Amino acid sequence: MKKKMPEIDDEQAEIITYGLQMIIGEIPKLFLIFAVGFLFGVGWYMIFAYFAMLPYRAMSGGFHLKTHLGCLIGTVLFYYGNIIISSLLYLDNLQKYILIGLTLIFGVLMVSMYAPADTENVPILSKRERKRKKILSYCALIITLVVSAIVPDRMLSNILIIGTIIQSISITKLAYKITKNKYGYEVYAEELENNT
Repeated sequence: MKKKMPEIDDEQAEIITYGLQMIIGEIPKLFLIFAVGFLFGVGWYMIFAYFAMLPYRAMSGGFHLKTHLGCLIGTVLFYYGNIIISSLLYLDNLQKYILIGLTLIFGVLMVSMYAPADTENVPILSKRERKRKKILSYCALIITLVVSAIVPDRMLSNILIIGTIIQSISITKLAYKITKNKYGYEVYAEELENNT
C-alpha cells in the first residue's frame, strides 16, 4: 500500500489496514449470521433486526468481543435472542405503548450517560464527533421507537423494541465490565493525564 501510495503516512496506513481487517472480518460474519437465521427459519427476521438496529448501534456504539469467534457467537445471540423474545411477547396496544415509553426513557438515560460508547481500538476523542454521535443516537433511538409504535406487524414491532433495549444495555458500564471492555476515550484520557 505504501509503495503504491507514498503520500500515506504510517498512521493513515494503520487506519486503512484496520478498516480492511474489519471489512474482511465482518462480511463473512454477516453471511454466517444470516445463514444461521435461515437455517432456523427466521432469516428474514434476522436481516430485518440487523438492518433496523444498525443506525442506533452505529451511533451509540457499544462493547465489542475480543475474538472473531466470540463476536460471531455474541452477534448471533444478540439477534437470535431478540427474535426469540419478540416471538414470545404478546402485548395489547396499551401494553405495547407503555413498553415503548419505558424503553424510550431507558434509552434516553443510557444515551445521555454513555453514548457514544467507544472502544480502545476505535476511540472517539474529538468532542465535536462525540457530540454529533450523541445527537444522532437520540435521533436513531426515537425514530426506531416511533416506527415500532406504528408498524402493525407484532413481530417487527417487538424486534424494534427489544433490539433497542438490548442495544441500550450494550453501551452501559456494566456491559463493558462483563465483557472486559474499556471506553476508548477514558483509556486515552488517562494516558494523556499520566503524560502531563
